[in-house]
Amino acid sequence: MMRIDILSVTPEVLESPLGISILKRAQDKGLVEFHVHNLRDYSLRKHRKVDDYAFSGEAGMVMQIEPVYRCITALKAERDYDEVIFTSPDGELLSQPMANELSMAQNLIILCGHYKGVDYRIREHLITREISIGDYVLTGGELPAAVIADAVVRLLPGAIGDEQSALNDSFQDGLLEAPVYTRPAEFNGWRVPDVLLSGNDRLIADWKMEQALERTKRLRPRLLDTNEPQASNSPT
Repeated sequence: MMRIDILSVTPEVLESPLGISILKRAQDKGLVEFHVHNLRDYSLRKHRKVDDYAFSGEAGMVMQIEPVYRCITALKAERDYDEVIFTSPDGELLSQPMANELSMAQNLIILCGHYKGVDYRIREHLITREISIGDYVLTGGELPAAVIADAVVRLLPGAIGDEQSALNDSFQDGLLEAPVYTRPAEFNGWRVPDVLLSGNDRLIADWKMEQALERTKRLRPRLLDTNEPQASNSPT
């Protein structure tokens, strides 16, 4: 079973995303355990404060090192962790290959940033990996932590009813997913592509690859800079 410990100053933000859909089912099946820790519980200051002014005099409050250190140290005393992740806008950009890699881990810690940032010594001495979900700034790292958890947990065997579905998702093969359709075959004069109704697995596979390549080239051309998939003549 995978265990994910999330460290936050606003743990209530995580209640909904971790308690519904695939993440909830994965917990119910015993595939993953989530443990959300309120960093204020590890503060020794008055009113359980976990932040203070920056030495530089810069505007904004900074998360202190002591509560984070106490929490991580307590967790590490109980088990080994594969990664201690910090959600940061200047971290590695979350990608499908990264999610695939993290899904092989046994125990993960995710530290959610907040305020102006964290005392940089946390990043220097306690964090093993920094991950960003995009080039923008959010109020806190709770939503990025939920995104990371979702991307990773859905890959665990048994988390999704149809595991082949996860393997066919966008980015798994370095491409965006081909368009998908369902019944009715015609609605309001809009028809499903004839090839998908042909029953010919080979033609359908070729169509999907062509569409995936076209959409990737048009919408995410950067993916093709490092991935050059070859069209297949057989069903995937």
